[in-house]
Amino acid sequence: MTKVIIKNVVKRFKGVTALNDISFDINDGEFFVLLGPTGAGKTTTLRIIAGLETLDSGDITFDGGSINHLSPAERDVAFVFQQYSLYPMLNVYDNLASPLRSPMRKVPEGEIERIVKGVAEKLHIGHLLDRKSSVLSGGEMQRVAIGRAIVRCPRLFLMDEPLSNLDAKLREELRVELKYIQKTQDSTTLFVTHDQIEAMTMADRVAVLNEGKILQIGTPEDIYDRPATTFVAQLVGTPQINLIPSVVEDGGIIIKRSNLKLSIPQLKDIPYNLILGIRPEDIHIKDNGRFRGEIDLLEPLGVETILHIRVGEVVLLSIEAGLAKRAIGETVQFDIKEDRINYFDMNGFRIG
Repeated sequence: MTKVIIKNVVKRFKGVTALNDISFDINDGEFFVLLGPTGAGKTTTLRIIAGLETLDSGDITFDGGSINHLSPAERDVAFVFQQYSLYPMLNVYDNLASPLRSPMRKVPEGEIERIVKGVAEKLHIGHLLDRKSSVLSGGEMQRVAIGRAIVRCPRLFLMDEPLSNLDAKLREELRVELKYIQKTQDSTTLFVTHDQIEAMTMADRVAVLNEGKILQIGTPEDIYDRPATTFVAQLVGTPQINLIPSVVEDGGIIIKRSNLKLSIPQLKDIPYNLILGIRPEDIHIKDNGRFRGEIDLLEPLGVETILHIRVGEVVLLSIEAGLAKRAIGETVQFDIKEDRINYFDMNGFRIG
């Protein structure tokens, strides 16, 4: 296990700041996820930790010791890439064994066989050991790539969107398996993704990264329930959060372009103009609801239905369990769970 600290790291490429003074730590045995859109700086962060890129300033430590001066091999990290990175002419067994056969490790063949077969069993690829990697499916190739990292028992696992090239069903399956393997091995892992479902279901903690800056660090529950900015609020949750411009007047909060009026929360320094963040699951259709609107659109998903409810010129997203027996144009009544509302200023920063 390894305690990792990234402190005030800056990285520039030809005048473009890819990482802007980022800091975070990864605890021993933690599954830590970097979540952000394309171009946020996620892969650059992994490459700097692995020693594949040099940082311009800042420090990276493993268990209290700086690794800035160490070569990639000396850092003892395992990097799982998005594009598998296997030896196509080797069979699965030899691909898995290759890290253990490096001159730096010199693991005896008997021990290699024990380790490889154990890892193959964990990843359900034991029946593929004699097969050339060039004839494997995408899911099988990714399992082998993950296995190549696991056999080494490194100080730190770095995973760069390893599931993004797989179909939805296989992604879900491997998410569960990766999380199980990580917890049973108690391995320290930094996992990069743009997929909020991967982040929310796999992470012990999440760091949201955008344009080279850390916007928020917390548990998945923190990120979801108390987003630091409107960007973070929109990044997690399906369907997306309702972000609604509003004003404080007449003893309440008036949602602009509608007749909706909510209570003023017990928060300090509430500005006149603000943005309300309301999750769709916190808008409840009820026969005796306080508010009234008209269904603009229905999105049936089987397990639930997304309702688009128009109130004046504002459209709110709500969720109803199962296949809702509703019709476009139907008038519905609803309540809003006001204790679950997030409040943001007009610059998108959380209030309170």
